[in-house]
Amino acid sequence: MLKVKNLSYSYPDKELYKDVTFTIEDNRHCAFIGSNGTGKSTLIDMIMNKDDYIYDGKIEINDNNHIGYVSQFSDMDPDCETTVFDYLSEEFISMNEDMNVVCDRMADAENIELLMEEYQTILDNMARADFDNYEVNIRKKLKLAGLDNKEKLEINKLSGGEFKLIQVMKEMLVVPDIMIMDEPDVYLDFENLNALKELINSYKGTLLVITHNRYLLRNCFDKIIHLEDRQIQEYDGSYMAYNLELLKTKIELSKLAAADTEEIERNKKIVEKLRKDATMFSNAALGRSLHARVSLVERLEARRIKAPFLEIKEPEIVFKASENCDEKMDTEETVLEVNDYHLEFEDKILENVSFLLKKHDKVAIVGANGTGKSTLLRAISDNNNKAININADTKMAFLSQIPAEMLNEDNTVTAEFELMGFENDSQVKEYLSGFCIGEDMLYSRIKTLSGGEKNILQLAKICLNSTDLLLLDEPNSHLDLHAQKSLERAIADYNGTVLMVSHDFYTVANCMDYVLFVEDNTIRRMSIRKFRKMIYANHFDKDYLEKEQKRKETEDKVTKALIANDFDKAEKLADELENIIKSM
Repeated sequence: MLKVKNLSYSYPDKELYKDVTFTIEDNRHCAFIGSNGTGKSTLIDMIMNKDDYIYDGKIEINDNNHIGYVSQFSDMDPDCETTVFDYLSEEFISMNEDMNVVCDRMADAENIELLMEEYQTILDNMARADFDNYEVNIRKKLKLAGLDNKEKLEINKLSGGEFKLIQVMKEMLVVPDIMIMDEPDVYLDFENLNALKELINSYKGTLLVITHNRYLLRNCFDKIIHLEDRQIQEYDGSYMAYNLELLKTKIELSKLAAADTEEIERNKKIVEKLRKDATMFSNAALGRSLHARVSLVERLEARRIKAPFLEIKEPEIVFKASENCDEKMDTEETVLEVNDYHLEFEDKILENVSFLLKKHDKVAIVGANGTGKSTLLRAISDNNNKAININADTKMAFLSQIPAEMLNEDNTVTAEFELMGFENDSQVKEYLSGFCIGEDMLYSRIKTLSGGEKNILQLAKICLNSTDLLLLDEPNSHLDLHAQKSLERAIADYNGTVLMVSHDFYTVANCMDYVLFVEDNTIRRMSIRKFRKMIYANHFDKDYLEKEQKRKETEDKVTKALIANDFDKAEKLADELENIIKSM
């Protein structure tokens, strides 16, 4: 069990947590969510290394507890020739070696009691990890993740996504008391993401996972920890149930707020009249009545809803299309043509790739990890390959999945945007406030920011100028849920052409006209309808697509009803939404 009590912690220029309290019970699968930059990764580091921090409050976890950890960043050694099976066996071989050393020392030790304690610790670790069956357990995990054919493959031959799954397996196999993962889903393709889901759901121990992935959130967790604006909210239940509870609370509080607003306005008119009367008549009773009314108004205004978990600001992502993208102009005009493109490394990865994009097309390149998608997108951005032809008047913008390619990470945020033409700090502050970049971040070096914050900065730079063609490489990566929704709206509203590499099938299904599917070393066009069917057939239960669409439509209706202050309708729709969610 992990307990955090009244935790407060600050950087020199920013307060991260204020009286944060939550509990993660044994064997719970807990999702840790929240907006970019709220301090989720820092809190996890505090849990794992609490003695390295100075903070108020308590972090209660047994000092003898073993914590497993999977970082959001893969650190595969390209020179590592260890096989997958041997890599997964390393911890067990180490346990056995430690046991042999202790046993050898016992033979001639004078103080055997200390050695017996060490011996018992190793024995307990071996028992917890089911040491006697570790080879069988390794093969079971590999089969569960669909990697049983990779057992004898060298680690350096795996794709990034496959290596991430192997890292997860390695930590799970030794059965830590608490297992923590920081965005393990980033950059995983559809199949590997599904494999990660299976691994998470098969694990019987305690899990704490930072994730913004909608697929995992909906399928893997029975507890939600939500961090916003220095505060924590915990919820025992699924992510969808949590969202429903938030929506119902929002309806209730909006109803109260509307009533309060009406009461405030009524009392303000009374106060105004009393003040006029007070200037004309000297009356103690009148003065007391005025004071009482003013106090009432103040109390009503003070209790207006200030709920950080209900009104989360979304970044205002707006892609500006150039005049060339005017709807009245020729929509059949070709913006980009790729003709017989080849990509070669040690082995040929892509060949005979041909496709074209017309004005206003929104297209996703999808496929397994390591198939050359990002390399192709970067080649289009560079526009120096004879197989790639881009309309001469086309204005392009490129978002990289490696932020350091597009941002000088040694710069402060302010310095980076002053290079983009802003004259002073105030202008930068005003512009970036729309992207939820706070004043406390303006003078931070970019290299100190979270992955999601760096991605937001890339998007903010792209939004500065008008474009005809957007090249987006994993634009969802590290973005929180609200930023993802804002990005999807921005893509949908953009009047230019979009070519996007993505493994987020929600964004692909919601925003794209069609997909370019990488398969068998080439690319074929697939309708978005067929893509949706393929994804939902492989990853969701029967009829899920229809129910998901109905869920989204009902949520949108609730939002519209709240805007119109039609609370009765909103409550009725919320009940309908609850029934839909229960059936999914």
